[in-house]
Amino acid sequence: MSRERVVARLLNGSVMKGYIDNFSQYDDMIVIEDEGPKSHEFRIEEVKALFFVKTFEGDKGHKDKKSFMGTTYTGKRAFIKFKDGESVMGYIEGDVPWQKGFFLESKRGKGFFLKPVDIEGNNIKIFVVGTSVSDLTIMG
Repeated sequence: MSRERVVARLLNGSVMKGYIDNFSQYDDMIVIEDEGPKSHEFRIEEVKALFFVKTFEGDKGHKDKKSFMGTTYTGKRAFIKFKDGESVMGYIEGDVPWQKGFFLESKRGKGFFLKPVDIEGNNIKIFVVGTSVSDLTIMG
């Protein structure tokens, strides 16, 4: 069983911190266990993104890197803008999760994983829920 630390950002603006077991991009439901340990269940449609993190606290003094320069990841460089105005940069591994415009293909899951450009930051990877994205640009 793969237990990972996540921060879920929900479409209603709330944030849920906890642990997730065996997450799959094909799941319709997400179960997050807080430190209580109490389980909280969310439909994928309620979630903006899942941030897989090193710590729940993060580093308040850290300024996230906003450039692809000096990174060692492979994959497609991407800029994602969420419907709430927040944006993130990173690398999409594998196939681009849409065809002709931004329509996620159901056979490819509910979203896609993004490796952030800032390896010094708190985010290890981000699962971006496709329906929460307003714009996605592949750069080169």
